[in-house]
Amino acid sequence: MPLITWDNKFSVGVKAIDDQHTVLFGFLNDLHDAMLKGEGSKMTGPLLKKLADYTRTHFVEEEKMMAAANYPRLSEHQAKHRELMKHVDAYALRFEHGEATLNLHLMNFLRDWLTTHILKLDHQYGHCLNEHGIK
Repeated sequence: MPLITWDNKFSVGVKAIDDQHTVLFGFLNDLHDAMLKGEGSKMTGPLLKKLADYTRTHFVEEEKMMAAANYPRLSEHQAKHRELMKHVDAYALRFEHGEATLNLHLMNFLRDWLTTHILKLDHQYGHCLNEHGIK
């Protein structure tokens, strides 16, 4: 059973970003599946790295689009991106040193952060990007 399922309510109205968000949902579901199958300790390192790397790439692409559209809340949005990456990087480091395990608390944090971020912050820029020809 997936931890999170893509639904049109998550769409920001920009295809490239929606596509990237669905990939992020997939990575979270892969981590969740590994945890449920008891493969968390074996799979978490590589999956967490893939999630972190892809999230960074996504944030860069998203921020480029916002900059191209002169989105007025870009710096606030970038700060939220940095905040999440700080949490993910700290967790990944703790995991690498054997100080943390994959658990439901982490999965729920990542799911809730992603869905809240998309629904509250990302939805704010969709119209601005569309007005600047980014669809």
